[in-house]
Amino acid sequence: MARGLFLRLVLSALCAAGAAAFLYHDYCVLGAGPAGLQAAYFLQRAGRDYVVFERSHAPGSFFAIYPRHRKLISINKRHTGKSNSEFNLRHDWNSLLSHEPRLLFRRYSRQFFPHADAMVRYLEDFAAMLGLRIRYDTAIVHVTLEKDPRAWNGHYFVLSDQNRQSYKCSCLLVATGTWVPNVVNFPGSEYVEGYETVSTNPEDFAGQTVLILGRGNSAFETAENILGVTNFIHMVSRSRVRLSWATHYVGDLRAINNGLLDTYQLKSLDGLLEGDLEDLAIVKDKKGKLHITLRFYLENRNTSAGIDGITLPQDELDNFATRAPYDRVIRCLGWKFDFSIYNRSLRMMPGRGNKSKYPQIKPSYESRGTRGLFVLGTASHSVDFRKSAGGFIHGFRYTTRAVHRLLENRHHGVPWPSAVYPITQLTNSIIKRVNEASGLYQMFSVLADIILLRENATAFEYLEEYPVGILAELETQTGRKAPAGLFVVIMEYGRNFSGDDKDVFYYNRAVGEAQHAWQSNFLHPVIYYYKRLPTEREMRLHPPDWPLPRPDAIHHIVEDFLTDWTAPNAHILPLRRFLENCLSTDLRNFFAESCFLFALTRQKLPPFCQQGYARMQGLTGSERLRRHAVEAGLLEDYAVTDFSGDKLPDSRQGSHDQLLRDHVIPLRPLHHLVNAKDEF
Repeated sequence: MARGLFLRLVLSALCAAGAAAFLYHDYCVLGAGPAGLQAAYFLQRAGRDYVVFERSHAPGSFFAIYPRHRKLISINKRHTGKSNSEFNLRHDWNSLLSHEPRLLFRRYSRQFFPHADAMVRYLEDFAAMLGLRIRYDTAIVHVTLEKDPRAWNGHYFVLSDQNRQSYKCSCLLVATGTWVPNVVNFPGSEYVEGYETVSTNPEDFAGQTVLILGRGNSAFETAENILGVTNFIHMVSRSRVRLSWATHYVGDLRAINNGLLDTYQLKSLDGLLEGDLEDLAIVKDKKGKLHITLRFYLENRNTSAGIDGITLPQDELDNFATRAPYDRVIRCLGWKFDFSIYNRSLRMMPGRGNKSKYPQIKPSYESRGTRGLFVLGTASHSVDFRKSAGGFIHGFRYTTRAVHRLLENRHHGVPWPSAVYPITQLTNSIIKRVNEASGLYQMFSVLADIILLRENATAFEYLEEYPVGILAELETQTGRKAPAGLFVVIMEYGRNFSGDDKDVFYYNRAVGEAQHAWQSNFLHPVIYYYKRLPTEREMRLHPPDWPLPRPDAIHHIVEDFLTDWTAPNAHILPLRRFLENCLSTDLRNFFAESCFLFALTRQKLPPFCQQGYARMQGLTGSERLRRHAVEAGLLEDYAVTDFSGDKLPDSRQGSHDQLLRDHVIPLRPLHHLVNAKDEF
């Protein structure tokens, strides 16, 4: 830390003296969207030297334009019946994390699917109210590396803006999102209108026939807007429709936008087609109508003769699906990451296959090509693409916090936050987290709570929301030790429940019996037990459908219709017995009378008695407490009575010693205490 402070002072002095043409900060954040603001918040709370670069004049510039039809698909559930703020974030998909209760999104919109302008206002207030350090109207146009052994990671990041001002930083956090439109080039693609520029006025489409390229939410959002005024709408894409309620992936088609599915399946002219867009071609006739043909029909053909000299598919197959001409063709193919500003020295490479729109990063969200470069927000979605919520605010607000904690440990020696509890609190700690935690709930199979066991399993250390993809690196990444094994608490869906071809509404789809918990289909807690940290090799070779390597033991808490895992017999008791089997100890809570009996009859007391009764911890007895217990029916009234059963009026009828001699209080055997009063 002292070295970093000295380095900042030296660099600042050089800049002030004019000996250097750059401005230095420890952390540079690219983009003042939700992820950039979230990163800035954590850096500011930690007192770090940072700056955020934003090309626009205000934060959240993407939301000022998109979605084009201004309705967000992130839910804004204002009422849950609960007062727990962490639980309520499970159903608030728009708020960023902060200490300021005024910065909850429910204060900005009453709509379940809010207007995008509300998000713009929210992000502006988030930046202003928290005083985040943002340089607006600053577009970073080039990023390169400068090798220097004095730097944190062996190099500095050198950034240049549109005014040729240069900046240096030791750590680069990229939060620019995916904003470059996906474009497919084919013959006639010049006739295609883009989602980013097409009219949003439905009347501009009145009486027209429209073809939409794409099958995501932007495509269906566009169709929904013009559904009632067009002749018909056709939609074509390489992949089939994936519905979010079937795949449990929030990025797939949401029900709010799927009106065209109704009109297609109910045969009201609209329709969906599958085909590779690169195989298509568009030909425009003399009337301005657009005809769909195939690319190979145009190869080695004389196109100068116009459409009359071009073979169309319907010339050979007279019932070809898209034989009717279209008035307009609209491209709605989503977005990709902007790689253009990064010098080759950074080795910012696109992912493979369907992840090519994202940069390649590790499960720690650090670039695979350059140490010290982290990708946050939507652009980091390659870690959990088509699985969890890491590409959306309600997911990446937690992954951004995880990255900040990793950086705090790496560069500032601040270990991952944790709390230490006696082992008797293990069951309660897990139950509390699975019922309240939003990070586990939204980033299922990606973020997990880690429970590090102390020697002899007398206590445990609890770490929240750690990226499971780097579990093998836990000790170096967190500054915490795992000397005696660990539990991993994570949320999962059933492995064979979700998917394009799955019927998620089949009869008896839910599991209710604890003994069948491993067959649970809906989101539910899973606890993995490892006697030691898994190795990196074990992490690489874990089963493809598992988020982690095979554990020494595993426990599923049975799914619950209310997502309320507090049922004593269905949820808590099986969990406690699983933990006891793993630890070979008794985790029950006991009354003092039971602990007293154990002290007389057992060589080893249960942990609860060791840490409580044997150390004289607990409530001190008093007459008021005894009377309260009697009135509540928890204790029998052993007050002194005469032989007829009537209470003596006062002690003046005899001395206390005389009363004890004359009145015998019957004693019960002690063995019933363990059976009837051993747990609470």
